[in-house]
Amino acid sequence: MKQSPVNFIRRTPPQIRKGVYELYWTFASRRQAAFEARLAGQSWPWTPDLILQVYKFCNVFRAADRVSQFMIKDVAYRQDPETTARDRVFQITAFRTFSNIATWQLVTSELGDAPRLDHLRSGEFERALDRVKAQNGGLYTGAFILCANKAFGFDEKHRNHVALFKHMFLEHACAERVLQAPSLEAVVELLQSFPLMGPFMAYQTAIDLNYSELLDFSENDYTQAGPGALRGLKKAFTDLGDYSPADTILWMVDRQDEEFQRLGLPFQGLFGRRLHGIDCQGLFCELDKYCREAVPELTSARSRIKAKYSGSGGDIELFFPPKWQLASPGVVRASRRISDSRDGRRATDAWLKSSKAGREDLAIADLFA
Repeated sequence: MKQSPVNFIRRTPPQIRKGVYELYWTFASRRQAAFEARLAGQSWPWTPDLILQVYKFCNVFRAADRVSQFMIKDVAYRQDPETTARDRVFQITAFRTFSNIATWQLVTSELGDAPRLDHLRSGEFERALDRVKAQNGGLYTGAFILCANKAFGFDEKHRNHVALFKHMFLEHACAERVLQAPSLEAVVELLQSFPLMGPFMAYQTAIDLNYSELLDFSENDYTQAGPGALRGLKKAFTDLGDYSPADTILWMVDRQDEEFQRLGLPFQGLFGRRLHGIDCQGLFCELDKYCREAVPELTSARSRIKAKYSGSGGDIELFFPPKWQLASPGVVRASRRISDSRDGRRATDAWLKSSKAGREDLAIADLFA
C-alpha cells in the first residue's frame, strides 16, 4: 500500500524591525566589551557609547551580574557541612525572593550561619528577618516585581513569604520534588504552582537552582520572556510569525554566531561561553531600556531609563559554576562613573540634553535609512 506523503508545515519566522533588530546585537557586543575592558583594569568610561556610559544596564550574561555572582558563590556554593541538598534548594529560593545581598548577609549573621530548614521550622528565620527589617527598613530589592497579594493572610510581605516557604518546603516537599525533576521546565512548573511564585520569578529561581550542583539542565532547554523582554521583543520585531516569545528567544540563541559575524561585531562570549536562553531573554529587556534613548520614537509603557550608572560599591571576584569549566575570570574592581574632570561632567550633561547627539554618537542612523 502506498503511503501518503508526510506534510511539513513551514513555520513563519519572526519579522525583524530593521535597525532595532541589529541594535540588539550591537548592544550585546558593546556591553560585553565594556565588561571586558573593566575586567582588564581600565578606568571609566569603558565604552565610547554615551548611553552605556550614563545609564545602568545589566551585564550581557546574567551570571556576571553582582547579585547573581553573590548567589552563585555565597549561596549556591557556600561551604557549609550542615547544609543538606534540601536546605540548599530552600536557600536559593529564599535568596532569589529577596534578591538583596545585605538582607541575606544580615540574616546569616543573625542566625550564625546560612538559613536552613530547621531555622524555618523553628521560627528563627522569621525572627531574624524581623530584626533585619527593623534595622534596615526593608528586605527586598526593586529588581523584580513580586506578587504582592496577602496570599497567606499577613499584612507584611515578608511574613507571607515565610508562610510560603513553610508551605513549599515543610508541607509539600518542594525541595525533594525539585531534586527529582526531569527537566528545567518541570522545575519552573513546580515552582509556579505555589502562591506568590509568578511564572517569571519561578523561571529566575529555576535558573539559580540550575547554577548549583543540584541540577544540570541546559539553559537552552526552556526559557520564558519577562515583562521587559516582551517590550524588547515588540521593538525588535514587527511580528513574531508562528513563534512564541520563548521560541523567538531561542531562535536568537541559535543565530548568535551568524549575526555577530554578519554585522562585523566582536563578541567572544563569557570566557568562551555562548549566549544561552536566559541571557538572550535578558538582552531583550536591556534592549527595551536602551531604545528609550537610542530610538525614542519607538514608544512603550516605559518612556525613560530610570537608573543612571553611579559606580559599584566593591570589588567582585568573579566565580562561575565550576561545571561550566570557564577559564579563571579575575576581579571586577570597584568604580566611579564620572571622573573628577569638570569638562567630563559638562560633556555628559550636554549630551543628556540632546537626543540627536545621542543618535549620532551611536552611529545607528544608517540602520534606519
